[in-house]
Amino acid sequence: MKEQRQKLILQLVNEEFIGTQESLQKALEKHGMNVTQATLSRDIRELSLIKSAIGTGEYKYSVPQLGREKLKKDSSSVLSLIADAVISVDYALNTVAVKCHTGMAQAVCAKLDKTGIENVVGTLAGDDTIFILMRTVQDADRLTRELNSIIAG
Repeated sequence: MKEQRQKLILQLVNEEFIGTQESLQKALEKHGMNVTQATLSRDIRELSLIKSAIGTGEYKYSVPQLGREKLKKDSSSVLSLIADAVISVDYALNTVAVKCHTGMAQAVCAKLDKTGIENVVGTLAGDDTIFILMRTVQDADRLTRELNSIIAG
């Protein structure tokens, strides 16, 4: 039930303007899910949702993502470097491990640092491995999925 509810929350946040917990609660009710405010607060925290400003000065819930705007500006070099140099991405607790071809980890890490990944505490690159310390397990999971989608093409 919790997993299903959280998937729906992510879908609603991505597809609709959800500015408050109350509006999120109402949107969930429209989909047949009645939740308490305490449960909703816990879900928001576990999903690492953030409030982002929109052009009108209002705020809406959003899912933190790899710095997509910065990636778009320099997409050819950043995305191709990640796709070409990264072998695999996995995580344990709140640490993401990025395995690269020998000698490529520092270059990939420098590019990732410049993209402004949200909720990163710090990065450390060796010769073929990057460790990215994230704030939460959910942040690590989300970043792992995003990087894996880039290297999968």
